[in-house]
Amino acid sequence: MTIRSGNTDRSTRLCRDVLCLDDFEMKARRHLPKPLFGYIAGATETNASLRHNAEAFQAYAFRPRVLRDVSKRSTETSLFGKTHAAPFGIAPMGISALMAYRGDIVLARGAEQSGIPMIISGSSLIPLEEIAAVSPQAWFQAYLPGEPDRIDALIDRVGAAGLRTLLLTVDTATLPNRENNVRAGFSTPLRPGLRLAWQGISHPRWTTGTFLRTIVRHGIPHFENSYATRGAPIISSNVTRDFGRRDHLNWNHLERIRNRWSGKLVVKGIMHPDDAARAADTGADGVIVSNHGGRQLDGTASPLQVLPEIAARVGDSVAVMVDGGFRRGTDIMKALALGARFVFVGRPFLYAAAVAGLPGVLKAADILKTELHSNMALLGVTKVSDISADYITRA
Repeated sequence: MTIRSGNTDRSTRLCRDVLCLDDFEMKARRHLPKPLFGYIAGATETNASLRHNAEAFQAYAFRPRVLRDVSKRSTETSLFGKTHAAPFGIAPMGISALMAYRGDIVLARGAEQSGIPMIISGSSLIPLEEIAAVSPQAWFQAYLPGEPDRIDALIDRVGAAGLRTLLLTVDTATLPNRENNVRAGFSTPLRPGLRLAWQGISHPRWTTGTFLRTIVRHGIPHFENSYATRGAPIISSNVTRDFGRRDHLNWNHLERIRNRWSGKLVVKGIMHPDDAARAADTGADGVIVSNHGGRQLDGTASPLQVLPEIAARVGDSVAVMVDGGFRRGTDIMKALALGARFVFVGRPFLYAAAVAGLPGVLKAADILKTELHSNMALLGVTKVSDISADYITRA
């Protein structure tokens, strides 16, 4: 993807007054049509889990140490034998290419330039091979198909693309009740109508820069990475059926995948220590403690609440990671202190990509890295691995 200099200059200007990740959300609310912003921002039913994610950080406070030489501090972090610029990455987010032109590629390029990992969504509208070409270090998130032969074919496709970390999202046994999306005007399949037409007219920069540009250059978006072959178009009635047939999946499927996949294997959607231990026993290299951004079972605890118990249960047998509600460098430090080795951030990066493309993603990553770097000095540590429970207390 080639970004024209005029677009780059405009995007850079849009980032100038962004001081924190929440600023991108405010800009995205104005930039995106209401149904699309609602899809990103909303969760399920009463949004209880979404609120839990945001509020959980307030339950902990820091205990800084002083008069320590922190002049040589570094945010670099090792994970699965690779060194990253910071202990965070970009979480998988579906249909990103509807929010920003070639959104998944923009996110992948931003991650690559920022020295952090990005996870390709199984609900992406861009083939995983194209994204992997931009960021060979990316991970792939699989929403497993219902049939064993389709599972095998998808795994083989990921391997053929050169990706070496496979992530299985396991908290999607069925489709949740996302009534908030419906109220905002978003549906799957996407149904064109007067309401959507008005949203396009009233948001001209998104319409011309993302929607029409995508249609003209790439045609109607399809779900590209659900199977080994191309999935249904986003306006097809088959979409709901394709995404709703996972209620029979069980631990035997994970064992089958572990036997077939030779790379790193991560299980995402773990919220109970027994499941974390089972994943480790099955051969997983890592788990991501996650409630799917509050988008599955409403009322589920925040990942931060259950993180310490999970980390204590599995010890160093697997890499424990976490996502859900992270907006600040201090949020990341609290997760590290509670036992996480790495953190993934989702919505803010997609807001940044929607508002300002690649410069937005780079700005978002830089904000978090800068916050981490300064806050590590204020906490009194020089290495990410130094951040432990000694530096935190219940608020």
